[in-house]
Amino acid sequence: MAKKAVSILVTNDDGIMAPGLAALASAVSGLGTVYVVAPDRERSTIGHALTLHRPLRVEPLSERQVSVNGTPSDCVNLALLGLLPEKPALVVAGINHGENLGDDVTYSGTVSAAMEGTLLGVPSIAFSLAGEDHRMFTEAGRVARTLAELVLREGLPRKTLLNVNIPAGVPKGVRFTRLGHRVYSETVRKEIDPRGKAHYWVGAGPPLWEREEDSDMTAVHDGYVSVTPLHMDLTDHQMLHKMAGWQDALATKRSPHPGKRRLTRAKRTGSR
Repeated sequence: MAKKAVSILVTNDDGIMAPGLAALASAVSGLGTVYVVAPDRERSTIGHALTLHRPLRVEPLSERQVSVNGTPSDCVNLALLGLLPEKPALVVAGINHGENLGDDVTYSGTVSAAMEGTLLGVPSIAFSLAGEDHRMFTEAGRVARTLAELVLREGLPRKTLLNVNIPAGVPKGVRFTRLGHRVYSETVRKEIDPRGKAHYWVGAGPPLWEREEDSDMTAVHDGYVSVTPLHMDLTDHQMLHKMAGWQDALATKRSPHPGKRRLTRAKRTGSR
């Protein structure tokens, strides 16, 4: 029996003209019918924002490629709930121009696009390439194709996505990792404009990170592809169990507000 044809949604946060998007679409093209739905411009670090207060415009660029004047999450939402003729078997986001490691996943539009796909019930992967050498997108594309093929065959657990970071240069191998931690120094810079008014730049300083052998940052720094499974349940279950002991301290007796009792009495007597 012939294998059923599948469709794959490709998106990003660097915009419809980004080389990383073209590399990713090309890499997965042999695995199914590829649809590209991506922002009309760069939307980096926009997180998981959805556009709810204005209509979105979609511009067709080819038969299966459109740009959207919205966020990466908008693109996935529109594609899965309205634009695509059928639900895709896979959502892939990237290949991002720059890594998305550790705490960066909370800001990343690339990772958020994969989160949106996961929330809508489709296995999803976010791909990012470290460094500035865009010639490495071809190598990153080979990694993306292999992982996409694996996920199409094996699937992913419910509410789980993969965050994949590819090092600059030829990878030494693959490591399965957890999120590391890094902070940005001098993240707010104050400047004065010609009219004497202050303005601020956010994110000006270089990142500082901790070397931990099982983290995504260490893997990429050492030249390995980092594959980190992320789960959409952000609940701290250990803390939730501990908080059960807070119940008595938070319990209060319910009693009507005195002012409310007086108002009710006044209404009954017909007072104005």
